[in-house]
Amino acid sequence: MKKVLLQKTLFSLLLLLSFTIGFGQNVPLSKYAKISVITCGLGNETYSYFGHTAIRVADPINNLDVVYNYGAFDFRTPNFVAKFAKGDLQYFVAAHSFPDFINDYTYEKRSVFEQELLLSPELKQKLFDKLNTVLLSEERYYTYKFIDKNCTSMVVDVINSTLGGNVIVKKEDTDKTYRSVLFPYFKGHFYDQLGTSIIFGTKVDQLAAKIFLPFELKNSLDQTTFQSHLLAGKSKTLLSFKKETPTSWWNNIYTYLFILGFVVLVHNKIVDKIYLLILSLMGIFFVSVGFYSFHQELAMNYNVLLFSPLLLILIFFSIVKNKRWTYRFAVLHLIFLVVYSLFMINKAHFLIVLPMIITSGFVLVRVVIRNIKRIPIII
Repeated sequence: MKKVLLQKTLFSLLLLLSFTIGFGQNVPLSKYAKISVITCGLGNETYSYFGHTAIRVADPINNLDVVYNYGAFDFRTPNFVAKFAKGDLQYFVAAHSFPDFINDYTYEKRSVFEQELLLSPELKQKLFDKLNTVLLSEERYYTYKFIDKNCTSMVVDVINSTLGGNVIVKKEDTDKTYRSVLFPYFKGHFYDQLGTSIIFGTKVDQLAAKIFLPFELKNSLDQTTFQSHLLAGKSKTLLSFKKETPTSWWNNIYTYLFILGFVVLVHNKIVDKIYLLILSLMGIFFVSVGFYSFHQELAMNYNVLLFSPLLLILIFFSIVKNKRWTYRFAVLHLIFLVVYSLFMINKAHFLIVLPMIITSGFVLVRVVIRNIKRIPIII
């Protein structure tokens, strides 16, 4: 979730390599070494909406203060956008000197919190060795998955594997869905919130049993015990900034309601066709992405009941003035709309999509009325 450039890892990699050359495969930590989980605050760039997680290893005796970051990716990757959309973009582990890391977040005005792991020297060494083994091998690359493999879940996995069990587990909001957990993070970014609401499928409606967001991990660590004591010390605030919610003349609910209100009130055939065309094209995109992408979050997208690709057929029959089949497809989509509305009632994104449901209802009813008169009634 945190954007980095490959060049920023150079100092720390050279430092670790110098230790490796001097001491062999493993770098021995002193008894004063500390390992902690770093949680970074929310930002207003797409990659930073949810915060960030990293691991810090600080050893004053060895003059070592390094942050291991599982959320690194390279914008220079060939076909970057296509790979990200398909779900086979390679993320990697990177290391930064802690001063560089903290300077980045100072510049971005994002808060940073630290929780020291209360581990024995042996377990600290084991965790440190694991981090370096991954960092200095091909294991540092992994295929990013929005819920299952990201900067937070990878940190949970490496710590749990070090501790020899499923020690860190989610402590809060286990009765909520992934969609419900994610929804508030888009505050101030209305169209991002709307877009993710309609492009995500059934996977995000599952109960959010896994830790996949930075502050979920932070809150869980506060309550996690290991060997009869708390696993992490009290959270320390390294940087404190109040997140500024952006304002925009267009990226808000008012422009959304204005556009939909215009479609409803203008009562124009051409406007209705344009509206239905946009919905159908979005539906085709959702279906295509669902089949093309490896992201499970995009599969099985029931929102296509609203954004139906079959609306293209309705538009075609309307253009060629086939009243009978225009009427039938309009009625079919009204049925889709009713089913979709009933299915959506308990979903987190129901209210944000409701204006489109209402607008679609008005447009489809108008299409039905325009074409019903010439449908022969057979008794």
